[in-house]
Amino acid sequence: MAKKTIVSVKLLCLKCRQKVMKLIAKLEGITSIVIDPSKNTVTVIGEADPVKIIKKVREFSKSAAIESIGPPKEEKKEEKQGVLVPVAPKACQRCDVWYVVGEDYYSYCSIL
Repeated sequence: MAKKTIVSVKLLCLKCRQKVMKLIAKLEGITSIVIDPSKNTVTVIGEADPVKIIKKVREFSKSAAIESIGPPKEEKKEEKQGVLVPVAPKACQRCDVWYVVGEDYYSYCSIL
């Protein structure tokens, strides 16, 4: 029987969302994954065990928690007019990788 599992996790940037999506997508029995960055939630619908879902999400963020588990309901899609969704940066500090390269113009011979 399909379940609707809602997990709360901080999704600061686009890379964070992609990482969480890839981790959850590895599980079997998932019908759909919906990420809501404005509420910082991930909604997973399918036959996958909620414990396995939260374990996968906690690989990304240790502070992830299950908000609710229940049967999936058909939600009526309401047309939202004039609602602005905040745009997340392309990479947060956690996902942004910086490399420091030392510039040594003098190369010393290690043999001599």
